[in-house]
Amino acid sequence: MAIEGGKPEPQFAPVILAGGSGTRFWPRSRKARAKQVLALDGSRTMIQQTLDRLLPLSRAESVWVITNDLLDDLIAEQLPQVPRSRILSEPTARNTAPACALAAFLMEKTAPDTVIGIFPSDHVVKDTARFTEVVRTGIKLAASGDKVVVLGVPPTRPETGYGYIELDGEATTSGSITPRRVKRFTEKPDRRRAEEFVASGNYAWNGGIFLWSARTLAGAIREYCPAMVPHLEKTAAAYGTPAFTQVFAEEYPKCASISIDYAVLEPRSAKGELAAEIYCLPGDFGWNDLGCWDALHEYEADCGCEDPSVANIFDGVDSARVVIDSCGNYVYAPGQSVALVGVNNLVVVQTKDALLITTRERSQDVGKVVAELKAAGREDLI
Repeated sequence: MAIEGGKPEPQFAPVILAGGSGTRFWPRSRKARAKQVLALDGSRTMIQQTLDRLLPLSRAESVWVITNDLLDDLIAEQLPQVPRSRILSEPTARNTAPACALAAFLMEKTAPDTVIGIFPSDHVVKDTARFTEVVRTGIKLAASGDKVVVLGVPPTRPETGYGYIELDGEATTSGSITPRRVKRFTEKPDRRRAEEFVASGNYAWNGGIFLWSARTLAGAIREYCPAMVPHLEKTAAAYGTPAFTQVFAEEYPKCASISIDYAVLEPRSAKGELAAEIYCLPGDFGWNDLGCWDALHEYEADCGCEDPSVANIFDGVDSARVVIDSCGNYVYAPGQSVALVGVNNLVVVQTKDALLITTRERSQDVGKVVAELKAAGREDLI
């Protein structure tokens, strides 16, 4: 164990949340092959990229993955470094609070001072060196007491699809890693409020990356979500025994389905800045949650172009490409020749059994297609 300043480095256990279905990436994303196990922007899948950037901070043997039984075997294949026993399949989806809390209760038994890092499995980061630097700083801060650390992404536009973190104090110099106290969290504001937040300079996007000790998180769950506690304690007590699968299946679904933001962060922040001890570090490492096809276009186009918004992006198109008076389009059509004539800002995605055509502006609504297919009983397409 490395020593710095006479103190051992904190133990760190990343928790990768991988239970989502990624409906806004239909038709490529399906229940049994969701967004996090797809290679959307290269040869490595989203969850493989997530693990890759965590390995400079942690051994693979210390990583937990929370997923579901449709994806667990595929994730185990994609992440052979992670012990199979640490890839847990939720018997029922229960949002992020029970998933995060389960990891805390599992580690509280034997290593309560371990810092837990919560990381979504389907985000991308351009500057992995900066990511490592910021997270390492956050680990040390979270280990220094009953503190919560969040990573806040500097907003680039008045986005209404993200949560916002209001920060105390002055903005720090670019490149520095200075903690700022968190005043409050706001979920998905309307356009007017989002514009005000960005203009103020005192808000960051909530990227869903959190750091805290197992003791701190377990304590917060006991304080704010006491009804979950007996179910989580029973599940954690059974881990490593033959009874675990049965106990997990019986107890975990009894937990409320609630996000960690609503369950812990918002009520804790209501204590006030000093008492809450929630700190934000800058997530200035080229973060993108790739939440829809438009976001993927934006991410892939942002490669030094003078105006990435006008770029035509072709994924999986290995044959001829013809572009005439067209710009800002995203096309996924493996093995096909593609011609674009007089069209702008379209999303075209072809798989072996489905074809999606929409605009980039409406790509957030693709999840509604999945809802319609489900209502029609077309499970074969979802």
